[in-house]
Amino acid sequence: MTALADLRLLLRLRDFRRLFTVRMVSQAGDGMFQVGLASLFFFSPQSQGTAASIAVAFTVLLAPFTIVGPWAGVLLDRWQRRQVLVVVNLLRVALTLVVAGTVLVWGITPAVYVLALLLLSLNRFLLAALSASLPQVVDGPQLLTANALVPTLGAASAGIGGLVGLLLSLAVPEGTGRDAASLGTAAVFFLGASGVAARFPRTRLGPVDVPARGAATLRSDLAHLGRGLAHGAGYLLRRQTPAQALGVMAVHRFLYGMTFVASILISRNLLSDGSDTGLGVFATVLAATAVGFGAAIVLTPVVAARLGTRGWIVVCLVLASASQLVLAVTLTYVSMLVCAVTLGLAAQGAKIAVDTIVQRDTLDLFRGRAFAFYDVLYNCAFIGAAAVAAVTLPDVGYSRPMFVVLAVAYAITAVVFGRWGARVARPVVLG
Repeated sequence: MTALADLRLLLRLRDFRRLFTVRMVSQAGDGMFQVGLASLFFFSPQSQGTAASIAVAFTVLLAPFTIVGPWAGVLLDRWQRRQVLVVVNLLRVALTLVVAGTVLVWGITPAVYVLALLLLSLNRFLLAALSASLPQVVDGPQLLTANALVPTLGAASAGIGGLVGLLLSLAVPEGTGRDAASLGTAAVFFLGASGVAARFPRTRLGPVDVPARGAATLRSDLAHLGRGLAHGAGYLLRRQTPAQALGVMAVHRFLYGMTFVASILISRNLLSDGSDTGLGVFATVLAATAVGFGAAIVLTPVVAARLGTRGWIVVCLVLASASQLVLAVTLTYVSMLVCAVTLGLAAQGAKIAVDTIVQRDTLDLFRGRAFAFYDVLYNCAFIGAAAVAAVTLPDVGYSRPMFVVLAVAYAITAVVFGRWGARVARPVVLG
């Protein structure tokens, strides 16, 4: 009830309500689009369903954005974020329709991978802009609550969108038409998100201190990116707490990525008897993970208020370690669902706390860069996890020694961060 009361209180703020709506609608479309991709790349009859093929798919889709991500962050500190939300969603509408048309006419081609890459890159850029915009519409003690609610409810919205996409897919006969239907429908949500974002005044979402542009062109902006990127990285390192939080997030994401790849293979090749049933099993695992996300909404504000954001991160790492130990002992359909709930709680709870630390301890002038670094680390960790999974996991996805290693790695991270992590951000003099 506390979470609902907090949400009602936040929704009284008009600009928060608009930003919240943009995120919910946009991420519902994300979920629908991602289910279409998952069905296409991992569970369609054309896909190979091996650890190596999954690693290749993740690398192709995410690797290039790890290169452009930091540059996008500097742009978020120079461009009006309201414009980013409007224009990026419109670009996603166009690209989504092209992907759906390509799949419908030609099936899985290299062009589909390229277009999907562009769409997922835009998605990360959009989420970074939404995170950097949140402190402009909520401040003070409500920021922690907003960080607990908004990203988690956004993930829940993505889950609902994914469920709708899954049901839509199952209602369409197996083939390219199934994937195209789910992908094409996502464009409607992206268009709606763009329309809501357009209702913000142009400068409402920051950045507050935009460098003087005059007649500057994009070329002159790009000339400053390298210097701005290095400056932003140096600032985060000197502040300590944001950099350390990002480091913990990267480790957590790598370990989570290993489990995620394993869950795809286990769902398809071990706990099911075909691509359709494998997709159904994996959908229930994702649904269980969403339950864990929901639990994070309720628990994070309460526990973090008592233990602090840093203490809550440690608790989440311990919970994640426990979930992997259970899988190391026994793997059944039920144990997978239980561990999915636990790991979902741990992953989202830690993410909420990391978001709060980065936002709280980073000046608005650097927030765009901070969250772009966030996304680059997020993607790099997942790509690394997929690469390691490709050479360590059997094609059925289950390896008892691997789950033991993951449990130990989570526990070590909890001890190191809890014992030696900075408790207070170091003052930084800008010059």
